[in-house]
Formats: sequence, structure tokens, C-alpha cells
Amino acid sequence: MNANGYRDYFKVLGVERSADADAVKRSFRKLARQYHPDVNPGDATAEAKFKEISEAYEVLSDPDKRRRYEQFGQYWSQAGGGAGAAPGFDVDFGRYGNFDEFINDLLGRFGGAQGNTGFGAGPGGFGFSGGFPGGFASGFGGPATGRSGVLNLDAEATISLSFAEAFRGCERTLAVNEERVQVRVPAGVRSGSRLRLKGKGNLQPGTGRRGDLYLNLQLQDHPIWRLDGDQLRADLPLSLDELALGGEVRVATPDGEATVQVPPGVALGRSLRLKGKGWPIKDGRGDLLLSLTLKLPELFSDTERKLLEKLREARSLDPRRDWMNAARL
Repeated sequence: MNANGYRDYFKVLGVERSADADAVKRSFRKLARQYHPDVNPGDATAEAKFKEISEAYEVLSDPDKRRRYEQFGQYWSQAGGGAGAAPGFDVDFGRYGNFDEFINDLLGRFGGAQGNTGFGAGPGGFGFSGGFPGGFASGFGGPATGRSGVLNLDAEATISLSFAEAFRGCERTLAVNEERVQVRVPAGVRSGSRLRLKGKGNLQPGTGRRGDLYLNLQLQDHPIWRLDGDQLRADLPLSLDELALGGEVRVATPDGEATVQVPPGVALGRSLRLKGKGWPIKDGRGDLLLSLTLKLPELFSDTERKLLEKLREARSLDPRRDWMNAARL
């Protein structure tokens, strides 16, 4: 503070005058941890510094106060804001169970009316520890506030699941505000499904009220399997002789290998149905549909080519006769 009582709040927080809201918040959070009285018990200098940076953050985190401060300097509080004195800061540290409770309360008081005060990294929010091991998205949305100041304490996150995890179900561990939360994803979930974790959302500062956490599930694509309603689909490649002559063919299913019977002379695009071998559903399993496709080698062997030439000589069907007749205009 200089002789006339003016505090340069930007210098107090160690940021440039052009710093955005996120930079101001990051610097405040770092300094608050450094000078918090619990970290410096009995240190009057640290406590005074702590109150000073808190006062600076109260002004610079509020867009209207910051605008007046930048325009009018030490007289900002008399310039159109209706306040007659500079901001005060008085905290009963004993009512907080830990430092994060205090920070949540403080950020809520100073920044809650402008946006988020919870898990998110958006305006008014801050990051949470630990991330999402094993494919979780890396951010929750903080609680929204309207002009009425009523907080929506619910939070959302998106989880990316592999096809196998969604098929069999899995467990995930989230780290939310230094709390580890176990999540059980049931078998058979689909993209767009939501899981609700009651009481695991954003915490309202000073009240202990907490919203719910909603997890939006997204399935990663699989190179073979496709989900179609309750049915699981895949293309089944067959050789030319298998299509023509039919017979038993070994195939893959989500449960392992199986054998199916291919009818002789079967048409391409037809599907073979394996009942109860598809996607998990409420009452059991859906069906597995295998669509028949033709798989030709990139290069035929000499023996294969000679046999194909003999087949062409012996062929009795003109495959385009009906097509040619129908195509005439």
C-alpha cells in the first residue's frame, strides 16, 4: 500500500493488468494456499498478506468492480457502485473443516454470481484433482447461476467407454474435490445413457448442500461390432466357394467363437441371426446379426485362376440377362 492508501490489486496478486479472470483466479488460489493461516500458524504477517490478496481478488474477480477500479483507482468504491468504503475481509477460520472448504466458500462469495463455483474449469470454477483414469472426460460443469442468484448444484461429466466395457460393464474411480468416488457402469449401456450419482455434485459454499453428478456415457466405435437397437450387427466375410456351396463356417461372437451354417447359393447382404448372442438387454441378450459379404483375395493363385477359368467355361447362367432387359427404355 502507498502513502495515500491505494493498493495496486494487480501487483498484490502478481498478475498483469491485462490478465483475464482465469489468470486472476489461478494466482489467487496459489497465493491463498501459500499465506493461509492454517499453513502459517501464529504468523501475523502471513495473515495480513492473506487478507490483502483476498481483498484484491474480491475486486478483480467481479467485472463491475474491476471496471470501476481500473477507471477510478483508489476511488473506485465511490464511483457509481453505491459503496462508501473499500472492501473489508473478515473470516472465522475455525468454522472450516479444511482448506478446500474455505476456498470453495471464498470463491463462491466472490465469484458465484458470475458463473460456476464447482468442479469445472469454466468462469468462476476451478479444476479438480485426479482427472478421470481410464477414459473419463476431464471436466465437470460447475453450477449455473441466474440473475436470481439461485445455484444449480448439479454437475455433469462425459465418460468414454470402449465397446467391451459397455458390453460387460465396468468400474471407474473419479477424483472429485479430493474425494474418490467409485462408479459402477452396468453391462449393456449405450451412447447417450446417463448415470446419476446422488449427492456427488457441486458443493454450495457455506451451506453444505450438494447437488447430483450426472455422467453422460459415450461408446467408442468398434472395428467389427455395430449396435442397432437391441441387436448387435457385424459383416461376415465369406469366400467365393463358401457363398456358392455353403457349409459350416466358424465365426466370432462377443462370447467367443461359434459355428454357423451358411446355405448354398446364399445372396450377398443376407443376414444370419444368432439368437441371444447380441447386446445385453433388460431381460437377457438381444440377437447377433451377421451380414454376408464377399471377400476376394488381392491375387488369385495359379490353381485358383485355372479353376475360375473352367467355371467360366462351364457357367450356365447369364447374370445380366434380366438386368439388361429391365434397363431398356
